[in-house]
Amino acid sequence: MKKLGFSKNLLVFAGVVAIACFLSGCANQENITTCLQGQTYGFFWGLWHGIIAPVDLVLMFFKDNIVVFAPNNNGIWYAFGFLIGSGGWGFLGGKGSK
Repeated sequence: MKKLGFSKNLLVFAGVVAIACFLSGCANQENITTCLQGQTYGFFWGLWHGIIAPVDLVLMFFKDNIVVFAPNNNGIWYAFGFLIGSGGWGFLGGKGSK
């Protein structure tokens, strides 16, 4: 009897994964070619965008022209600044939790 329950759970899990994969194919792909022209964002812009990321996340729901992560960035340095700015390594809130 227990083996039947395990295979039923596995079948339900496989069904949920299949439905999720099917629905992810309906996702809209954004056209970012116009964003990739102009200013390239570097480390300090990544730092700033990381600091204001919580505000951007909320505003994204109400405005179409606000994003959390700049599409026209210079790669690793922007991502590094964004990580530090968002507190990803705990630099900004480590002592306040004590």
